[in-house]
Amino acid sequence: MPDMSITRTPADTALAAEVDRLEPDLRELRRDLHAHPELAWTESRTTELVAERLVAEGIKVQRLSRSGLIAELGSEGPVVALRADLDALPVDDTTPDPWASTVDGVAHACGHDVHTTALLGAGLALQQVLESHEVPGRVRLLFQPAEEVMPGGALEVIAAGGLAEVEHAFGLHCDPSLDVGQVGLRVGAITGAADSVRVRLTGRGGHTSRPHLTQDLTYALGTMITEIPAALSRRLDPRSGVSMVWGVVRAGAAQNVIPSYGEAAGTVRMLDPVAWAGAEELVTTLVHQVVAPFGVTAEVDYTRGVPPVVNQPRSTALLADAVELTLGEAGVVSTTQSLGGEDFGWYLEKVPGAMGRLGTRTPGGPTYDLHQGDLRIDERSTAVGAKVLGHAALTALEWTTKR
Repeated sequence: MPDMSITRTPADTALAAEVDRLEPDLRELRRDLHAHPELAWTESRTTELVAERLVAEGIKVQRLSRSGLIAELGSEGPVVALRADLDALPVDDTTPDPWASTVDGVAHACGHDVHTTALLGAGLALQQVLESHEVPGRVRLLFQPAEEVMPGGALEVIAAGGLAEVEHAFGLHCDPSLDVGQVGLRVGAITGAADSVRVRLTGRGGHTSRPHLTQDLTYALGTMITEIPAALSRRLDPRSGVSMVWGVVRAGAAQNVIPSYGEAAGTVRMLDPVAWAGAEELVTTLVHQVVAPFGVTAEVDYTRGVPPVVNQPRSTALLADAVELTLGEAGVVSTTQSLGGEDFGWYLEKVPGAMGRLGTRTPGGPTYDLHQGDLRIDERSTAVGAKVLGHAALTALEWTTKR
């Protein structure tokens, strides 16, 4: 990571103090969002809560077509973008907290309630700082819908002009394997490419006593779900880090009936964007080749999801400065590339930027996993995230105007 001199400006000091003042309010807002999660493209209540707080501080907002919004602080100069995602997941909340989800089958099991609240806190604090200190430039707040679906709401934000004139874009993602007070950073790819695939098989069914008179679709489906991941491991460079995992497999309803329809759905992930470019064609070809001997018909629905999030070196250094201003040198920790998908990658294909992993684990406490209904976060992480994002904006604007 490039060396950067860390200088705390009066604006940085004011921002930290403002987030501290807001912290009790932010904690209650995060609990409210957690109790009222909304799925992708339906985040209307969340959007309105955020808009209401921003407008109350004199900040103009641009609502997106379905949900989500863009807001901008400052009047002129270079632009730094900060992003948070709004949507929850279709899982049951199994936490014992009083603010557990009140919506059956929907929960903030990926920490987007933390992301949203942290960005709102950063935005409210930055508004006060920009009004009272000479800070050249503008800060754009991207409250993005639909990160949990492919190809993700980032594309709508981009289409709405969210990245126009942006010099750097920053984001944070909860990491329950890191303690609160730590932020994981990495130059280069920090996530993997992620696609979704659904295969529908149709064929002649019949009685299980006469499989030779059928096309035994169930057997074909079982063969496909084992052979396609194996074949991919031999058709792609092993350094690409490909992983294909089925999450849905279903066929039939009776033990003595060979069905005429079945399907499987899953994800295809990889570390290498070059291999990702040809993944759709390769997977589709392999599916047809594997099921052909059984005589069944295959329909492949392959959705290109998201590219890897590739942290640009200078942006990563600026984000590291922001973490150090917030948490000291010990707050910056190294992290590795994961196969998790994150549509922040679409932003970083357009502009330089960086994403960090925000520690949410209570030191000495249990380690939870993302996308699980029992996920719990140390509530101090919300204010930490707000400060890191706010300092990142100020640090990037200062660097951009002096370069």
